Amino acid sequence: MSIRPLVSMITPSYNQAAYLEQTIHSVIYQPGLGELFDLEYIIVDGNSTDGSQEIIQKYQSHLAWWVSEKDRGQAEAINKGLRRANGQIVAWLNSDDLYLPGAIAEAVQIFARDPSLGMVFGDALAIDEQGGIINRWSFGNWGLREFLRFRIICQPAVFLRRSVFEEVGYLDESYHYMLDHQLWIRVAAHSQVQHVSSLWAAARQHSRAKNVILATGFSDEIQRLYEWALTQPYLAGKIAADRQKVLGGMYRLRARYALDGGEPRSALQSYAKALYYDPPYALKHWHRMIYALIYWMGGERIRNLAEKLNRKRRKKFGAAFLSPFPSKEIENPK
Repeated sequence: MSIRPLVSMITPSYNQAAYLEQTIHSVIYQPGLGELFDLEYIIVDGNSTDGSQEIIQKYQSHLAWWVSEKDRGQAEAINKGLRRANGQIVAWLNSDDLYLPGAIAEAVQIFARDPSLGMVFGDALAIDEQGGIINRWSFGNWGLREFLRFRIICQPAVFLRRSVFEEVGYLDESYHYMLDHQLWIRVAAHSQVQHVSSLWAAARQHSRAKNVILATGFSDEIQRLYEWALTQPYLAGKIAADRQKVLGGMYRLRARYALDGGEPRSALQSYAKALYYDPPYALKHWHRMIYALIYWMGGERIRNLAEKLNRKRRKKFGAAFLSPFPSKEIENPK
């Protein structure tokens, strides 16, 4: 790795004009840029019609390349950018998410210290539409075993060594929901993975987010990912040796997305299977099981009440709003 490595950053974008400028700022105003690393920033827009293209044009002097054209989904858009990437380190940041200050510089330094690493990931914040902090997601030093158990990490807080794509391939474009997790499994099976307990990114939770409006699609694709893994010789044996934990994790995750998608009955069925295969892990999510039961019994009225209480909790928790970059820079970009 060179003294000042090139980091290639891809932002797939489609009709997220409300957040896109903040996303761009969180990349191009990263501390350490030009000192610890150089940046190659690529934006791949899916022919947005909401003003996103005008925002991208506003920042084109900061971009190595951008395009706005129809595509077949997020995976194809990211792959399009990755194939143009020249950096030793690569990542992608969706057009409604943010990097926190210092994230890229710290990832660069970690890769420099350990050439065996193929992937590093940090912790992340969940934020709402206005940038209010909802929650913190903290992970462990997980690797292939945990990924096969469907322990999910936060994609915006992940950085990869580009050479890993030459070994494992790009994103599988037939996946639309679990595309990142399927890649993490392939990467972890072929290289070292490391977790860093630093806050690197903020993932925005809003009503138009894919994991909200298409939650049931995630649940179905989780099952498909498990079935794919069983066909891979380098994974099947590991799954067989850890079957209870793998199935427990799979059904717990399916339950989560079914519940987010407004299907409490399906969620309860999956929670029951998770309890059967891995009771200790499933019981860590007892509060969501109770919510699923109440929601199933009480219907939409109970769901609306729960959302109202949740908004109050968020307002209290998120008294501090995420503003990692000066507002004057957002008003007057370089």
